[in-house]
Amino acid sequence: MKNNIYAPDRIITETDRVLGWRDFFSLWFSLGIGLAVLQAGAVLSPGMGMVTSFYAITLGSLLGCLLLALAGVIGFDTGRSSMASMAYSLGKKGASVPALLNLLQLIGWGAFEIVMMRDAASLLAARALGSQSIWANAALWTWLFGIGATAIALGGPLAFIRLVLRRWGIYLLLIACAWLSLSLWRHGDIHRLAAAAGNGSLPFAAGCDIVISMALSWLPLIGDYTRFGKSARQSFLGTLGGYLLGSLWMMVLGGAYALAYVGNGDANALLVALSGAALGIPLLLILIDENENAFADIHSAALSSALFIPRQVKPLTLIIGLICTLIAWQVPLSQYENFLLLIGSVFSPLFGVVLAEHFLVRRRRNPAPGAGLSWRAFAAWIVGIAVYQLLLRDYPQVGATLPSLLIAGLLHLGLARRGEFNSAR
Repeated sequence: MKNNIYAPDRIITETDRVLGWRDFFSLWFSLGIGLAVLQAGAVLSPGMGMVTSFYAITLGSLLGCLLLALAGVIGFDTGRSSMASMAYSLGKKGASVPALLNLLQLIGWGAFEIVMMRDAASLLAARALGSQSIWANAALWTWLFGIGATAIALGGPLAFIRLVLRRWGIYLLLIACAWLSLSLWRHGDIHRLAAAAGNGSLPFAAGCDIVISMALSWLPLIGDYTRFGKSARQSFLGTLGGYLLGSLWMMVLGGAYALAYVGNGDANALLVALSGAALGIPLLLILIDENENAFADIHSAALSSALFIPRQVKPLTLIIGLICTLIAWQVPLSQYENFLLLIGSVFSPLFGVVLAEHFLVRRRRNPAPGAGLSWRAFAAWIVGIAVYQLLLRDYPQVGATLPSLLIAGLLHLGLARRGEFNSAR
């Protein structure tokens, strides 16, 4: 396929709509199977206990995945990438703001993914071959994973999803998840885990908010893939089923392993525990799959940058991949974690506006977007960001992700209805 098929502002035609529900299920199941998802579960269980954290994971996953799948329908309806479709809500000039923020956060998170893979691979190599082995060298793994993720992104998502994930990749992941589950069942005290009470440090609502935010972190990317769907129904069901099953399974496993072998949410301790389960083979399979998360970050970052730089996507993909790898190699990323989380927090209320605009105001119709900036949409977005920060600072036990999304969406809907009323007078 021609490289320009991935141009972010290109409207996908019927002949380009080649992905069915099995493709989306494979993709999103794969993206739901990740080290960050495991670690999120490990954060929940010590504070909430296994049973309560299971309820929070289930409820949060259902809500987050429903919103994620709905956002995927927007990509199908518009035929454009996630950031290009922002023009329908924010105006063409206004869409450049989230595109720039998305570019910054995806470069950062792409580097984080490489770091997580590097740390896990170095740990596995050190346990198997000794800490003095060249394969335990962190810098070596940084470049190997950076090059691997960039190579996948250069190949494009369509070929990767259809030729790798759907044909055999998903089966390796199912084996890894089942193997980790069986190892926990055989060697962990399941009855003790089920009866374990949390230390009370994490309220139920805050736990749900963490789970929801994991799913919603993919909102700025999902349209980059669902625009190639054969139908809105297949895009919705494949995304919903795949990410729900993958993330739910991984978070529960992460929480259970944390209680069984770690006792807290420490990421390195969790990796040590997982590396010892079933000879570390399931963790190795998950580690190989983690490249797909980095690939998704790099590919979508290239699409966002293509909205500013009039170049084809492949050269931009190569540049973004190199930048992510250099950051992972040289920069202590802990210094930037709060900055990246701050950028990420703006997308929850933004998609409250986008979802309300697409489904309730325009009712899935796509008239030509305005050339300027929609102040109505920006006002609702800014209020949503303020609500998010206020709740995060003063009411962390309530959670901030879902309330800010709902308030921004309802405010935008109200302003739109008022504008329609005034226009009709």
